Amino acid sequence: MSFVNEWKQNKEYFSLLELMARLSNLFSDSSIPFLHYRVTENLFCKYYKAENLSRSDTAYDAKTGSFGVGIKTFTLTNNASTEKVAEFNSISSELKKYKGYDLAYQLAVARNERMMLGQRLYGISDGFYHIIGRVENGLTVFNSSYPLLNTEKIHVIKDTEKSLQFDDGKEFYNFNYSKSTLFKHFEVPEDSKEKQEISVSIIQDPYELLRKLIDTEDYEGKYTDIYNIHKVIHEQVASSKKQLSFGIDYVYLPLYSERLKEVPLKSGLNQWNAGGRARDANEVYIPIPLSVHHDFPAFFPPRDTSFTLHLPNGSSMSAKICQDGGKALMSNPNKELGKWLLRDVLHLKEGELLTMEKLNRFGFDSVIITKIDSENFKIDVRRRNENE
Repeated sequence: MSFVNEWKQNKEYFSLLELMARLSNLFSDSSIPFLHYRVTENLFCKYYKAENLSRSDTAYDAKTGSFGVGIKTFTLTNNASTEKVAEFNSISSELKKYKGYDLAYQLAVARNERMMLGQRLYGISDGFYHIIGRVENGLTVFNSSYPLLNTEKIHVIKDTEKSLQFDDGKEFYNFNYSKSTLFKHFEVPEDSKEKQEISVSIIQDPYELLRKLIDTEDYEGKYTDIYNIHKVIHEQVASSKKQLSFGIDYVYLPLYSERLKEVPLKSGLNQWNAGGRARDANEVYIPIPLSVHHDFPAFFPPRDTSFTLHLPNGSSMSAKICQDGGKALMSNPNKELGKWLLRDVLHLKEGELLTMEKLNRFGFDSVIITKIDSENFKIDVRRRNENE
């Protein structure tokens, strides 16, 4: 099935959106339905059988087939809204060097780099935004194009002390200086075939209904719609309780020296640059902090024990823990990890050093290793949570 052409046929998805929106009075007293963005992301992935990428640090929230999806939930005013699409806190100091057209150009380049990173990581060939627009007593659902910015047609519209407004010949953008945040303008399509209008009758007292649902044994049979609402809530609560535990289910491995706050020139991801012998251009390892082995000794297999490392694009490689103190995560053969991370993900040329500046431009500085079982682990890129 072509998602773009047949997405409106998924009646169950729209039904669940409407049911969840009916519970708005749990959170708000507005006539505009309330829907938390995590709920819409989860519903989209569940009913379109999409891979959930919302926890990743890339430009996409989900993947269905070869399509990358940015899922947005917001209030529409006059069938339009300008919403956040990217944050550039990690390169804010660099962006402050530019003004006007030069800044708009740099923002376009940085945004494109983030999008292309997601495409390379997850095997995405095209993308779109999936919008759940909240309106008076209803929802308007539609898809919007998700193209790379056209850097050859950047045009500054307005530059003030607070923001920079520009377009690329097709799309309008607004960059907020203080928050280093890029916003994009979205409009509801005029053609009714390209949108789904959902009428929402907000339940006035959802607390009482849910209390009766729980207390009444035969409520399921009598009130199917309300039961379905409760079932979805239960699933969301259950899902939130299944949060992975740091050190047990996953760990972060920084791609830089924690002491130097830089990527070492001759070790780690730049191991190929070390002297002493001839080295393959893709020879690398991912450093494992001593604290990981000390605090979570059972997370990784013993040194030199092979396991399968699953990549975000669906492929895998053989890997193991190596070197004294188990300080290195390496692939077997060694060059496979470097080929994936340096060439496929970061797009570095052979002989090009990885630096902290380059990591910051892509928006990540670490990898997250998730443990499936003792013989299988997943790897993905992340910006490290300093509290973990």
